[in-house]
Amino acid sequence: MKNPNSNHTDAPCRVRKYPKNWKWGLIFIAPWIIGFAVLQAYPLLMSLYYSFTDFSILKAGKWIGLKNYKDLFTKDKYFWKAFFITIKYSLMSVPMKLVMALAIAMILNMKLKGINLFRTIYYLPSIMGGSVAISILWKFLFMKEGMVNQALSAIGIPSVDWLGSPQIALVSISLLVVWQFGSSMVLFLAGLKNVPTELYEAASVDGATKWRQFISITLPMITPIVFFNLMMQIIHALQEFTSAFIITNGGPNHGTYLLGVKIYEDAFKNLKMGYASASSWILFVTILAVTLVVFKSSDAWVFYNDGGAD
Repeated sequence: MKNPNSNHTDAPCRVRKYPKNWKWGLIFIAPWIIGFAVLQAYPLLMSLYYSFTDFSILKAGKWIGLKNYKDLFTKDKYFWKAFFITIKYSLMSVPMKLVMALAIAMILNMKLKGINLFRTIYYLPSIMGGSVAISILWKFLFMKEGMVNQALSAIGIPSVDWLGSPQIALVSISLLVVWQFGSSMVLFLAGLKNVPTELYEAASVDGATKWRQFISITLPMITPIVFFNLMMQIIHALQEFTSAFIITNGGPNHGTYLLGVKIYEDAFKNLKMGYASASSWILFVTILAVTLVVFKSSDAWVFYNDGGAD
């Protein structure tokens, strides 16, 4: 017998599992799904398969197992040279770029006349990106008779062989990345604007210097931005190709022979696509490992507004 005071009925409750117009959602997201599957997922999986074959552009490959990886680790001396030069390049360019971006962001965070114009000007190099045209321009600037050496000679400083010395050439291509600090700078600037001014006022009352305020207030408050910029720049640096290929072609004496350049030469110059795929996956694992290490270390140095660590 039905309870008259009850709000429930004996009719079965019908629960809709999907929204009424879920098919339209799939239709709208289909271009992205197809693009991801065709342009990213499929090439990624195929490169993994090719890394276990002797596949080249001119002939179908056959399965050779781990031979490509064994040859890379034990027989290819240029692989290890390229690997350590890539690590050295990353350790050199990433800190310089982050320091430059943060320094400029702090300057542009000041209340100055026409500051919006300066912000736009400083961001322009990043709009150009790591294009071939910019790399060619950089090559002309730093060549032996380039504008940089001409400017140094004009003030009495001896010319520097920027692209002729293996050690200095790596610094030269690193400076191109440092020059394109705009994207990191914008993020730092946004983080600086979110730091409460009350903290600086209280620190000034207590007699804290500007440097102490930077160390004790600014840096801790923007560590999430530092963490994000660090991650993105490490990933970008480990995959760098354009500047080393266009400006120095990996030289001199393989001084700028980044892993990206070696992968390109193995694949399209030596037509060893399977071998290049193996190098690519080693690079991918390296990036993944470095990313995990940085993520793990963030527990100790990344802080958020609630005062807790990551």
